[in-house]
Amino acid sequence: MSVFLGIDSSNYTSSAALYHREKGIVANCKQLLPVKPGELGLRQSDAVFHHVKNLPGVLEEALAAGRKELGADFCLSGVGVSVRPRDAAGSYMPCFLVGEALARSTAAALNVPVYRFSHQAGHIAAALYSAGRLDLLDKTFIAFHVSGGTTEAVLTRPDKETVFHCEIVGQSLDLKAGQAIDRIGGLLGLGFPAGPALEALAADGRSPRPVRPTLKGTDCCLSGLENQSRKLLEQGAPAADVARFVLESVCAALDGMAAALLERYGPLPLVFAGGVMSNRFIRGKLTEKYGAAFAQPAFSADNAAGVALLAGEREALWHSS
Repeated sequence: MSVFLGIDSSNYTSSAALYHREKGIVANCKQLLPVKPGELGLRQSDAVFHHVKNLPGVLEEALAAGRKELGADFCLSGVGVSVRPRDAAGSYMPCFLVGEALARSTAAALNVPVYRFSHQAGHIAAALYSAGRLDLLDKTFIAFHVSGGTTEAVLTRPDKETVFHCEIVGQSLDLKAGQAIDRIGGLLGLGFPAGPALEALAADGRSPRPVRPTLKGTDCCLSGLENQSRKLLEQGAPAADVARFVLESVCAALDGMAAALLERYGPLPLVFAGGVMSNRFIRGKLTEKYGAAFAQPAFSADNAAGVALLAGEREALWHSS
């Protein structure tokens, strides 16, 4: 029985997951890091502190779920962990040190290997799993990672060491989509993170002005969205209309990036991952236009399922070679 543990310590969530190559994900446990009312994120030092507190309990929860699903005598074959934000030179955030320390300690105690991946690769793998598109693991495709700290499109190619490798081919040149949503959510009096509440508010709104995305090749710019939203509110636009404007603007930017990338690289499959991609409005628009694969909501936000899966696939590649 091949069971793999995944650990992720992002700037927003402590998470642990178990992956069984035959049964799939058998546990996906996580705990949000606490953000004080009125604040729009955490300092790295605070994130590290909260991961140290959260991860033991999250790991215990995942292992308990594994024993319930697989039997009390199941054994781990390896540990996957997020150790950096993305597959790029110099990519680093201190919060990932906590997850890596737990992964190394657990693997050493059990005498099993540790497989290191990027947080971004974990997001994409979780999206492929939940969308039923694991067939893309050995193919080239374009993946969007859209969250509070990232708005990027990556060209994803198979890789023997990391299962697949991500090369950035498009991005927001300024504000990230999740940042824009959270900042404008703050203007509207919504809590952090603002995504779910903004989506609910937008359901009753209509965009009060035409949406015109700012694109530069395969990149986009989103910094103007905050000022435009503030001006709309000052002009008396209803909060629901402003919320709708924000979501339509983010969707238009991603749509423009996708069209430019497909023109450059040809008709590759599109995959969308990250917390912002749990939005039903954006998902519906881009699925209808491109037939894109989206992570299910439980696998959109930060989670360890993807790195657990990648650990299992990495070991399978090692055995096959």
